Amino acid sequence: RHHAIHPLACLAEIQAGLGHGDAVHALARLPPGHPEGYLEAFANLYAAFAAAIRAAEAGLPPDPDLLYPGAEEGLAGLAFVAAAQESAAGGGVWVPLPE
Repeated sequence: RHHAIHPLACLAEIQAGLGHGDAVHALARLPPGHPEGYLEAFANLYAAFAAAIRAAEAGLPPDPDLLYPGAEEGLAGLAFVAAAQESAAGGGVWVPLPE
């Protein structure tokens, strides 16, 4: 037995963005139900980083709700790439990441 689901059956729920809070909506540039991708992710990073710079220039602490990577995350990313290269050079062997 097959069940047919109309493609627009859940449109109102998708458009309402159910299950998402204000923090998610603040980072979204498209209505709920539309995919956001690579460029939008970088736009969010740049906007948060620029807000932190503006706060520092004004002598204020950055907003703790801003989401952008710092030096620690950058080093972790480099460690991941180095481990991936080491793994590939070893034929796909498991290479642990530093803690």
